[in-house]
Amino acid sequence: MRNTRQRRQQILQLLVLHGNVQVADLVERFGVSSVTIRADLSHIESQGLATRNHGGAALVRTPPPEQNIHEKDALNLPLKDAIGAQAARLVKPGDNIIIDSGSTTMTLARHLHLHRDITVMTNGLNIAWELANAPGVELLLTGGLLRKQSLSLQGSQAEASLNAYSFDTLFLGVDGLDLQFGLTTHHEAEASLNHRMVEHARKVVVLTDASKFGRVSLHRIGRLDQIHTVITDAGISSEYREGLQRLGIEVIIAEPPP
Repeated sequence: MRNTRQRRQQILQLLVLHGNVQVADLVERFGVSSVTIRADLSHIESQGLATRNHGGAALVRTPPPEQNIHEKDALNLPLKDAIGAQAARLVKPGDNIIIDSGSTTMTLARHLHLHRDITVMTNGLNIAWELANAPGVELLLTGGLLRKQSLSLQGSQAEASLNAYSFDTLFLGVDGLDLQFGLTTHHEAEASLNHRMVEHARKVVVLTDASKFGRVSLHRIGRLDQIHTVITDAGISSEYREGLQRLGIEVIIAEPPP
């Protein structure tokens, strides 16, 4: 799985650099079969990043570069904090929730310190640290392999840890939300874990600032019809607001304090 993930990332980098790739060239470069390369290109195409053609594929759109968690923390902080505060208002005593790793979901954790009688599972080390001293929060960590870029735990152990639980709400961060391609993220293992989180929650709430709308990253988390609510800021376009509402998704606009 790791070799597959790394190869697909490298193929995407070649697409971004050259605009197109050929199956024969990729077979020679990576030492795998043409069947494997075609499967890689089909995966990239399914994310809306490339289109297959005779003998190869061409770039459709360039995915945004990934930033580490410290860089993300510094971006759009007032908007993210308002989104986190709005999300915290949805959490009631007795709730069992999952908080996905991320810089926007981190702001939710900061607004849960005064909550009582809630259980939180998270795969984010930064989120766990934030909630470690919250007296009214029972805290569970997924376990798994640490991805230092995002301070997130992931992998088969993290996914297996969800099996014994059913949660009221998942608060999910994303790297991209596109009306056609759904929810995406940069990393395959994170996408896989997020997909499992969706399966174990009765309600899915996406926390994202408006800069993520229209973006597509390499790995799909899920379809838009799997989510119930999007909390974002006033920068959301009318196209995306109306498009989400047509799908029956509640859109909540968080306003930062003056």
